[in-house]
This record gives sequence, C-alpha cells and structure tokens, in this order.
Amino acid sequence: MHWTTLSTEYISNHIYFTARRDRCQREDGTIVDPYFVVEMPTSATALAVTADNKVLMVRQYRHPINDVIMELPGGFVDPGEDFPTAMKRELLEETGYSFEKVEWVGRVAANPGVLNNFTELFLATGGIKTQDQELDHNEEIEVVEITMDELQQMIMKQEMVQALHLSCVFFALQKLGKLSFTGQLP
Repeated sequence: MHWTTLSTEYISNHIYFTARRDRCQREDGTIVDPYFVVEMPTSATALAVTADNKVLMVRQYRHPINDVIMELPGGFVDPGEDFPTAMKRELLEETGYSFEKVEWVGRVAANPGVLNNFTELFLATGGIKTQDQELDHNEEIEVVEITMDELQQMIMKQEMVQALHLSCVFFALQKLGKLSFTGQLP
C-alpha cells in the first residue's frame, strides 16, 4: 500500500516547524486532498543514569500543554550529526553530565499520521557532572536526580506524560535487565 504525492505546498518553513499540504493519490485512484504533514528534524532522548545510579530527569515548562512536566533529557539532532554524538551533546548541554556509555535502544515515531520524524532512544550510563548547563535561549530546565524506584512510581502514577520518553524508559530498562517482556499476553 503506497500513496503517490501529486503536489506539495509549503505552509510554513521553519527549522522546528515546517508544515506542508500534500495532494495524494491512493493505489485505488482515490484522491486525498488535503493531507497535512509537519516536517521535523530527528530527535533523541535517553534514560540517563549517573555513576551513582541516579536517574537524571529534566523539569521544564511545555507551552503547547501549558504545564511543567518531568521528562528525560534530549533534543533535536543537528544536520550531519550522528545520533550517538547528538545524544551526548544534548545530555551535556541540558544536564552538564558526560556519560561513559551511550547505547542505542530503539526508535519510535511520535505521530506518523501527521509528523514525519523519528526519535532515537538511548540508555546513557556512568554519568558524571563535568560542566554547567548550556541551554538554548528558549530553554529553562531544572535537572532532577531520582532513584529507579522513584522513576517506576512516577510512571505508575502517570506523572510522566511524554509518550516518547516513556518508550525510551521501557527499552532502556529492558536493556538494563530491570524489565522482562516475553511478548506473550496473559
């Protein structure tokens, strides 16, 4: 099943929000017009664990939902930057921590019905504070250290709402051997 794009009109062209209106044709000949797509750069996030086994979370205001939330550190991958390098850079900028090991654990698409990007998921371990934060002009980020138990409680109480970051926690905990998933339904 594949659609053919017959035409594209850009509505907005910005590094963080490029939106287009496509006119598409399905294989059965049906025309789908309009179909809106938001183009965004690839992003990366990590479950960041310090050398003393604390999880680094970031607390920040998210204007689209008008709330201050706890998330994992992360951000956009710069053009030409490989994913692990981008993740290490984002960790250092947002938290001031450098990590001994940064391992890829998965890839997810936030909303493939509208967004065209993926988020690369990582597990970062052995973190040590090496510098102050280097935040972008639009960032106000408080770094919060929690235990693995506190992370689990936060998830179970649905206090962590960023779905991409929940996916990262799932895959990272699986990698750490702290989560077993057999793939079998009860």
